[in-house]
Amino acid sequence: MTQTVVTLGAHVFDVQVRPVDAIPDGQGATLVEQIRFGPAGTAAGTAVTLAKLGAAVRTAGAIGTDPVGDLLLAMLARHGVDTSLVLRRDGVQTSASVLPIRADGSRPAFHVPGANLTYEPSDAPAPEIARATHLHLGGPELMGGEKAAKILAPARAAGVVTSADLLAPGDPGVLAWLEPALSSLDYLLPNEEQVLGLTNAPTLEAGARALLAAGVGCVAVTRGERGALVVTASETLAVPAFAVPVVDTTGCGDAFSAGFLRGLGLGRSLRDAAVLGSAAAALVAQGLGSDHGDFDLTAADTFAATTPTLT
Repeated sequence: MTQTVVTLGAHVFDVQVRPVDAIPDGQGATLVEQIRFGPAGTAAGTAVTLAKLGAAVRTAGAIGTDPVGDLLLAMLARHGVDTSLVLRRDGVQTSASVLPIRADGSRPAFHVPGANLTYEPSDAPAPEIARATHLHLGGPELMGGEKAAKILAPARAAGVVTSADLLAPGDPGVLAWLEPALSSLDYLLPNEEQVLGLTNAPTLEAGARALLAAGVGCVAVTRGERGALVVTASETLAVPAFAVPVVDTTGCGDAFSAGFLRGLGLGRSLRDAAVLGSAAAALVAQGLGSDHGDFDLTAADTFAATTPTLT
């Protein structure tokens, strides 16, 4: 089954350092085990894992004309992602993050939004999106719901499956900012903190159902070591996480989104799509960066079939 995906939105160049327990005082220095860099962001990071899992992926967004942008495009191309729809902006840097990874895999971030904030609906490649089977909008809050709807609504009217993931922490103000776009989303793929913060709901399922009431077709929520919760108007599905040693949680949400969307594109059930998403996230979590892991669809399915889950 052919699946063609346009991932549109946040493109970030990540620099990861591990392990970091504290920032040295003054001009002090600390020896670490590893420093690396890689493509990331809710569009670019998702694109990488989708390509690994066998989807045909084109990514769209804005980056600078700086050397960081050159590296980001080269790394995406190495993973088989078509970057011809990415725009280069003069006078603004490519979005980038420095991530000090703690020993438990969690990490704070130093982040520059950069060129991501310059992307407008008029920049979106409407004909290419209409020819795709899926459109994944990474970080719609960067442009707001009204502008995001100008991209999502025509795509959905053309028969394209639409989805989105969020970057911003959960806050009711963010939900109001995004509300005009929600009825144009078949799938929303947030994390637990975002759902609870967006809706102020007493439980995660209640929060997901509030998002359904706002117009989203299906909400698939990542819950860290507790796996994922998939909620539609008619059912609620809990999918456990896999038991793996966690090195870095960077990009795990993007990997889940990619696996979930790839499962849908293969015609799998919502549960099986979420299992593939959880497998992709677990494979990425075992190394540094959003692009960690030399795996394909067969390897991910084998991993899911043979790896114990957390209870």
